[in-house]
Amino acid sequence: MTIDILTLFPEMFEALKTSLLGKAAEKDALKINLHNIRDFSENKHKKCDDYPFGGGPGMLMMPEPIFACMESIEGFAKALKIYMSPKGKTLNMDMVQDLAKHDHIIILCGHYEGVDERVIENLIDLEISIGDYVLTGGEIPAMVVVDSVARFLPNVLHCDGSALDESFMDGTLEYPQYTRPSEFRGMKVPEVLLSGNHAEIAKWRKEQSLEITKKRRPDLLKK
Repeated sequence: MTIDILTLFPEMFEALKTSLLGKAAEKDALKINLHNIRDFSENKHKKCDDYPFGGGPGMLMMPEPIFACMESIEGFAKALKIYMSPKGKTLNMDMVQDLAKHDHIIILCGHYEGVDERVIENLIDLEISIGDYVLTGGEIPAMVVVDSVARFLPNVLHCDGSALDESFMDGTLEYPQYTRPSEFRGMKVPEVLLSGNHAEIAKWRKEQSLEITKKRRPDLLKK
């Protein structure tokens, strides 16, 4: 998969070069390209924002540099073009899995009070929100999308089954997990996990998932 990211602050994405995402890039399982929108501004000061028509607080990102930046990307017309926005559809596991099926994704990160509506109307296929709150820009939400989608790509996780055995995959939250030592400061690992009885272990895990979901996210059980 190739992911192109349009941003005013490319330095924020240094985190994507670390851990599993960095290793995925080294193995060519995932290619991430950063594009600085300021590089496409025709303003001598590289200005990319202006006051909104009709008045109102804050500034809006101008259409010209965004269009020029987007159109400079090879194959942009066929790519899935995403705008990170509080007004978008809320990111969930179904959406993440659907996004992982695409070969080429372009993510536009807004800033200030957002972007000129003509950008959304003419360039964007999908607006995505990561929750019912507002951040200072789309960079962190874009990283959330990249990280969550990357987990479903081949050769990214150490174990290909890891992404399938997590919270939300079957509509419930993940069960508790333990590792060595079996007893720590008087706290013991549940006996069933040490029994070697895989059927009982699976049953215990399912029961725990349902109980945790009931306590913390009963809305998931209603679905």
